[in-house]
Amino acid sequence: MKADYEKLLLEESLDAVIAITPEGRIAYWSAGAESVFGYSGEEAAGRKMSELIVPPDRIAEEQDIMREALQRGVYTYETVRRRKDGSAVYVDITSKAIRGADGEIAFVLSSKKDVTSLKVMRDARLIEARFRELLESMPDAIVIVHPSGCIMIGNSQAEKLFGYDSGGLRGLPIEMLLPERYRGAHVAHRSSYFTEPRTRAMGIGLELYGLRRDGTEFPVEISLSPLETEDGTLVSSAIRDITERKRFERALQEKNIELGKANRTKDNFLASMSHELRTPLNAIIGFTGTLLMKLPGPLTLDQEKQLKIVRSSARHLLALINELLDLAKIEAGKTELEFETVGCHTVVEDVATTLQPEASRKGVVLETAVDPALVLRTDRRVLRQILLNLANNAVKFTDRGHVRVRVERGSGGGAPAVVFSIEDTGIGIRDEDQARLFEPFTQIRAPGAPANEGTGLGLHVSRTLAKLLGGGLQCRSEFGQGSVFTLVLPER
Repeated sequence: MKADYEKLLLEESLDAVIAITPEGRIAYWSAGAESVFGYSGEEAAGRKMSELIVPPDRIAEEQDIMREALQRGVYTYETVRRRKDGSAVYVDITSKAIRGADGEIAFVLSSKKDVTSLKVMRDARLIEARFRELLESMPDAIVIVHPSGCIMIGNSQAEKLFGYDSGGLRGLPIEMLLPERYRGAHVAHRSSYFTEPRTRAMGIGLELYGLRRDGTEFPVEISLSPLETEDGTLVSSAIRDITERKRFERALQEKNIELGKANRTKDNFLASMSHELRTPLNAIIGFTGTLLMKLPGPLTLDQEKQLKIVRSSARHLLALINELLDLAKIEAGKTELEFETVGCHTVVEDVATTLQPEASRKGVVLETAVDPALVLRTDRRVLRQILLNLANNAVKFTDRGHVRVRVERGSGGGAPAVVFSIEDTGIGIRDEDQARLFEPFTQIRAPGAPANEGTGLGLHVSRTLAKLLGGGLQCRSEFGQGSVFTLVLPER
């Protein structure tokens, strides 16, 4: 009967009762030990304590306890151990050496009482006395967490945020403030953090949700800071409700999706309307040219002057439409490239021939310097468009001196490349304007000068097309001294 009672007491005790052989192996593991530490009897049997529940920094301490129990017969000690999930548990240990019939020590019987709650409450009073006033001055919800994972203190903002009465957070596992789906993983994260504590700023890390006492969830951001005390490291956590921010972010994301759809619709419309928009203008320009050639009959001086205005305006409008359509096609991803072997000399001379009349009218010398044998595998039409735009700008903003188009072999990003340089002796560009030179719808002009006609898209489209060709477009300029635009394309 006595043996039955002793067995019943061992099995029903809330404390962890463990029998350890003199060699340090676990011979008995009570139900209380399973409850306190999380390991089953089968998992614990035959293993060493240091392998199971002793933190790495406490192994020497465990060896001292075992040695004292064997030498003195009994030993009492308060320390910290680890549960199966990695969390800390504070225990009051009493170890006693049990001798067999032969007088030799058969095993050490160790009773480990979980005193985590008592330690948390005891330490919480000290922490509250030191930090309560400081915590209450904080705008965010703040909780200070014990290595065991229990909340030692929370300020009134935290209590209000999570729906607890004054003092209601003290002693709760921190996981109680998280939805169930996060708790298992959070225990491991928490244990890892206490092993290597470090400051973690607000907004860095996993997306988390908080759980109010009434069961409602809300998105949160947290920051973590280690707090060193005489009794060890605690963790201070600031918690911020980001419900409103998330709502605004969702609304903004929905608006962005809507705007993206509208923008794609616009781009697709413009890209598909290129023929319909250009054809009438080309007809106007063509028939105006026919009239100016006086093929249908003679013109008066006034008629000729007015027709020239019509032709000039139509050409200008066509140029504007072309720039807008080019940008729309690029942004809609409908720019089709046809790579072929292109003679750089022929493209540059074509551009120079087109611009020579305007350069001569202004008294500007238009020069080219290209090796006739230099070839490049690229899209001829796109290359001509970029060079025509750059050279046209150079002529437009140069009133005296020269515009020089030079092509030579060079390098781009360490690889062989062909370098196109368009140099002018025009008005130049101020330093503060160069930063926004390639932005869309941007027009740069000198102080006091009238605004130039155009969309402000030419350079933006040119740089974008250069990127599509695998190259880049840069500018170097000194105000009042002129500019050099450099197009670098890979030599394929």
